[in-house]
Amino acid sequence: MKITDIRFGMLRVPLKTAFKTALRTVESVEDIVVMVHTDDGHVGYGEAPATAVITGDTHGSIVDAIRHYIAPRLIGEDIADLNRLTRLIQGAMERNTSAKAAVEIAVHDLWGQLYGAPLYKLLGGGDPVITTDITISVDYIDKMVADSVSAVERGFESLKIKVGKDIGVDIERVRAIHAAVENRALLRLDANQGWTAKEAVYALHALEDAGVRLELVEQPVKARDLEGMRYVTERVHTPVMADESVFGPLEVMELIRMRAADIINIKLMKTGGISNAIKIADIAGLHGIECMIGCMLETSISVAAAVHVAVAKADVITKVDLDGPSLCAYDPVDGGVAFNESEISITDAPGLGIREIRGLQAL
Repeated sequence: MKITDIRFGMLRVPLKTAFKTALRTVESVEDIVVMVHTDDGHVGYGEAPATAVITGDTHGSIVDAIRHYIAPRLIGEDIADLNRLTRLIQGAMERNTSAKAAVEIAVHDLWGQLYGAPLYKLLGGGDPVITTDITISVDYIDKMVADSVSAVERGFESLKIKVGKDIGVDIERVRAIHAAVENRALLRLDANQGWTAKEAVYALHALEDAGVRLELVEQPVKARDLEGMRYVTERVHTPVMADESVFGPLEVMELIRMRAADIINIKLMKTGGISNAIKIADIAGLHGIECMIGCMLETSISVAAAVHVAVAKADVITKVDLDGPSLCAYDPVDGGVAFNESEISITDAPGLGIREIRGLQAL
C-alpha cells in the first residue's frame, strides 16, 4: 500500500449555538479535510481547523504546508513504514502543527486499513467506549446556567465552563452554575489565557472559599507565562491544567521540571498528530501526571483519531474533552466513531472506519 496522491476538501458544518471563549466567537466549523490516496484504492482521511489565535494555522497555510512541503516527501512511500512516515511529516517544516496533524491522522487511518483493524487496537487496545464533557460558552449568566442545566439533563456528567473575560463576573458565573447543577456534574473551568496569575489565584480562592469544588482550571494565564502557571499551581487547591502552554514533548518535560501544572491537555492539532500525542502521554505517565485529551472546533474526522488515542492510552488520559461533534448541528461523517451526546464509541471498522463525508467541497 503506497501513497500516490494527497487531495484537499473544505468541510463546513454549522454549530448548534455560537462557540464563545475569551479569545474568539465562532458560529460554524470550517475545516480542511485531507485525503491520502494509495495505489490499491484505499483513502485515509485527516482534518485540520484554522486556529490562528492558538496554533497560527490558517486554511491557506494548512493547504500550502501539505501541498508544497509534506506531500512531496510522502508520495511513493509505503504505509507499512509508519515510523518513517511520521518522521517525514514532522521533519518537513517547523511548526505548522495542524497541517502535520491532518496528514498524520490520514496516514494512521490507512495504517489501520492496511492491517484490517481499528486504530486503537494497533495502538494498544482498550475499552472502545468513553465519555466526554461538554463546553459551556462564555455568555450572560442566565444563559450559561440554562445551557449547563440542559447539558446535565442530556446526560453530561462534566461541564467545561468558559471564563476569562471579567474576573468578577467569572466568579458569579461559576457560582451560579454550581448552585444550579450541584452534585449532578463535575465543573471544569477554562480561562483560555484570560487571567493574570494573581487574578487566577484570587478567583480560585474566592470559589474555593464559597464551597465551589472544581475538578480543574485550564490555562488560567498566558501560554508563555510558565512562571505564572507555577505561581497559580502552588497557591490553589484546584488542580491546574496546561493547554496552550504545551504543544510538544519538549514543552511537557519543561513544564514537569518546573512543576508548573498538575494536568496536561493533549490536542492533536497542537502536537502535530498522533505520534507526538503518544509521546506526551508516555512522558506524563512516567512522572505520574494525568492528561486530558481535547480538540479544537473539529468534526468527527479528526476527533475520531483523538478518541482512538484516548482509548489506547486510557491509563494516563483520564479526562476527555472531545465535544466538537456534539456542538455541531449534524454529523457529516458516515461510519467510524459514534458520538451520542456524552458517550463516544468505536466500531470494529479498520482504521478510523470513515465511509463517507457529506458536503465536502473539493479544493
